[in-house]
Amino acid sequence: MTLPSSDVCNRLAFTDVMAETEGKSAALNGASGEEEAGGDQQKDGEACGSKDGAKHTDNGEASGDGIALESELDEEENEEEEETDSMDGSGLFSLTEDGERESEGGGPERAKDGGRRAARKRNRPCGGGAGNNNNRSSSSDEDDEEELKDEEEEEDEEDNDEAMEAWLGAELRDLRGPAWRAIPSLRCREIGRDSRQFVRRVCGARGLVQRLELQGRLERHSGCVNTLHFNPSGTRLASGSDDLRVVIWDWAIRRAELEFDSGHKSNVFQAKFLPHSGDSTLAMCARDGQIRVAELSATQRCKNTKRVAQHKGAAHKLALEPDSPCSFLSAGEDAMVFGIDLRLDRPANKLAVVKEGDKKVGLYTIFVNPAKTQHFAVGGRDQYVRIYDQRKINENDNNGVLKKFCPSHLVSSESKTNITCLVYSHDGTELLTSYNDEDIYLFDSNHSDGADYCRRYKGHRNNATVKGVNFYGPCSEFVVSGSDCGHIYLWDKHSARIVQFMEGDRGGVVNCLEPHPHLPGMATSGLDHDIKLWAPTAESPTGLKGLKEVMKKNKRERDEDSVRHGDQYDTQLLWFLMRHMRNRRPPRTRREGADADTDESWSSPDTSDEEEGGPDHVQCMSS
Repeated sequence: MTLPSSDVCNRLAFTDVMAETEGKSAALNGASGEEEAGGDQQKDGEACGSKDGAKHTDNGEASGDGIALESELDEEENEEEEETDSMDGSGLFSLTEDGERESEGGGPERAKDGGRRAARKRNRPCGGGAGNNNNRSSSSDEDDEEELKDEEEEEDEEDNDEAMEAWLGAELRDLRGPAWRAIPSLRCREIGRDSRQFVRRVCGARGLVQRLELQGRLERHSGCVNTLHFNPSGTRLASGSDDLRVVIWDWAIRRAELEFDSGHKSNVFQAKFLPHSGDSTLAMCARDGQIRVAELSATQRCKNTKRVAQHKGAAHKLALEPDSPCSFLSAGEDAMVFGIDLRLDRPANKLAVVKEGDKKVGLYTIFVNPAKTQHFAVGGRDQYVRIYDQRKINENDNNGVLKKFCPSHLVSSESKTNITCLVYSHDGTELLTSYNDEDIYLFDSNHSDGADYCRRYKGHRNNATVKGVNFYGPCSEFVVSGSDCGHIYLWDKHSARIVQFMEGDRGGVVNCLEPHPHLPGMATSGLDHDIKLWAPTAESPTGLKGLKEVMKKNKRERDEDSVRHGDQYDTQLLWFLMRHMRNRRPPRTRREGADADTDESWSSPDTSDEEEGGPDHVQCMSS
């Protein structure tokens, strides 16, 4: 049947319309499929990325937001690093401030750190499905693993920093306001008000301590400088060294006035001017155990040196009696304390044998109380500070000890802790003690037997040598110590905060610190062969630059060495075996005139001229 032409045209038009309609529907179906796929990808991206509620429909926008987040985090971390080594107007170091804030409130800073860690975890790449995992290349896997490892190391480092900050800030106090102000003090001095106290207040001013810097070096010795001591007027400085020589300096013009052989046979550990002697008498002790006295003339020469006592082991320290030009004390590694009076025919008199139970305790340090001159304190190869009264030492009554002090956590400690140095404050009311592989502790000398410490000073490292400690300031306002890291630390005594931090010896260890008796400044020495002079001439206060990194290193090294505390026991065992073998040898005969190194020699009671000793701690060698 043949359709009319009009019907054919209508049929063709209808066919075209249907084809066009099917094409549009197919196009619409394809578009909806793409939208569904895009929606799935968006959901996967939201599951692995940020969950802040923002919906991204474009992968470029998502990556841009991730880069922005990372850049914001980097900026925050950089700002915190810049603030770490900063110091505000009160002189507080921000490292310990952060530790205190976290230990007290704990909220904002710790929450911010936790938020940053969570953000880093959310931004870690994660797979969107099996297809993505199958298509990921091996190189991208390695990169992701390295990123995860780096992030874990950063988190561990942050945890360690937080632990160290909490440890450092655990026993700190608020820093007091400045006790000395320059302009009002100068105005009062101009009109004659409190002029006598001007120098004392200047020497104890925190602002000047924070401006200490290196002024010069005194170079003459050819070995480690183990001892420094100003004469009472502060015009001369005595130094002793491993080269067995003693030098008397005019430190103001940096010139050696006198140099002489000490007469010792091993490292000179201490040389001190006797008070009220006109700088004509110098007492010395050394590793050979001898206590010697040098007589100096006004014409800048040494008349002679005399041996006045002999320890059976190294003698590290002497203790001067403040008002006596002819008497002093000595302590040795043989646990003996000698009282020496140069007016007697036999100057040395045994005062005490230091014991813990029935075991002798070798001594490294001794100091006389400047207010109660009959009292003296000793420290050595155990953790106890012992105070004696020369008038009533009865070995049958508590081994003659008047009282003992020790930090409570060290009483039953298994670690072999030693006392390397102790000093009394200017008025004798406080006792400062430095422990090997531990911190510095301040005791109240008026407290009863067994009292705990009052302050604790942290941050330095005392391991490699028999290291000294001292008060700084006319009223003992500050605590100063050297360190194995080669730096010098000064703490505010009241707050226990570090207020000054200076690089000392290049050799790596600072041992001796001698404040000037009347001026704001001090002399230091250590493994280097020179003496360094310090004065408050810096234009601006210290910024404590690099302190955080150095303290972290010191803390890490001390923690690592805390598990290796058996070395000293091995040294003592070796000493015992060597001494036993020596005692089995036949006695040696002394040649006539063998002791020709002195013009005159006095023997000590209960001692022999033969040198015996325990494991001698060389002042500039590892102890």
